[in-house]
Amino acid sequence: MIGNRLITKQTPKSGIMVKKVMVARSVNIIRETYLCILLDREHNGPVLIASPAGGVDIEAVAEETPEKILTIPLDIDKAIPQATLEKVAKFLEFKGKCIETCAQEIQKLYELFKAVDAVQIEINPLAETDKGEVISVDAKLNFDDNAQYRQKDIFAMDISEEESDPRELEASKYNLNYVAMDGNIGCLVNGAGLAMATMDIIKLNGGEPANFLDVGGGVKENQVLKAFEILTSDPKVKGILVNVFGGIVNCATIANGVVAASKKLSLNVPLVVRLEGTNVDEARQILKKSGLAIQTATDLDDAAQKAVTALK
Repeated sequence: MIGNRLITKQTPKSGIMVKKVMVARSVNIIRETYLCILLDREHNGPVLIASPAGGVDIEAVAEETPEKILTIPLDIDKAIPQATLEKVAKFLEFKGKCIETCAQEIQKLYELFKAVDAVQIEINPLAETDKGEVISVDAKLNFDDNAQYRQKDIFAMDISEEESDPRELEASKYNLNYVAMDGNIGCLVNGAGLAMATMDIIKLNGGEPANFLDVGGGVKENQVLKAFEILTSDPKVKGILVNVFGGIVNCATIANGVVAASKKLSLNVPLVVRLEGTNVDEARQILKKSGLAIQTATDLDDAAQKAVTALK
């Protein structure tokens, strides 16, 4: 494995170079369950999610057999009550001594969750062995980036920069969120929800997004310029769609950034801009007076149609 590229659903298409292999004790699994502890906005804190249907895609379980999913809010300041632990263990269909063993395993996982500033610990499977053990056979952990100063040893193990798209790393230096995709329409948006909607509408109109680039809420003109530099550095990008809803964001700031970037980079691909919200009238005048070949759009569907049509 070492020296080869690992390709899964969770890696880029080119895969990730294998540099280390973890060797663990082999166990004979007789039953698999699912357990996850994660921070949840809806509950304003950690929640425990459990299912007796482990070792499979938990999203499919939730959709097809929701009765097999148990969700319990947890108190971040306290240990999980013993009664709750036993309830979860029984829901996971453990029997006899395995109930207490499972309860202890869950409590330890919750202690770990808090100790390492995790935002998610997913165990799939939480397995029962032929020796009556309850073991976290496979674990995935995500950590709170804001706790990096407190978890230096953990973050020192991060090798993502070695494998990440260089554009993604460059974007992060300017507080931009960039994710590469396989299409040819570059997308500059504000907010993850709007980004997802933009990509969906592009696809519905027959196009393919080249990226997900979220400039966030407090964006400045220099960040817009950097965003355009990142977008145009991708040879797959044959057109750009800017879709911004100005709540916190000032549309005039976006417009000035778009004009400055277009001029500095001598932009030579079709550009469609849809702006709504704060100072949108001023922003539209800035675009109109720029003298640049910028297509403006009235709504999201109009913007996507123009972006797709411009590439035909």
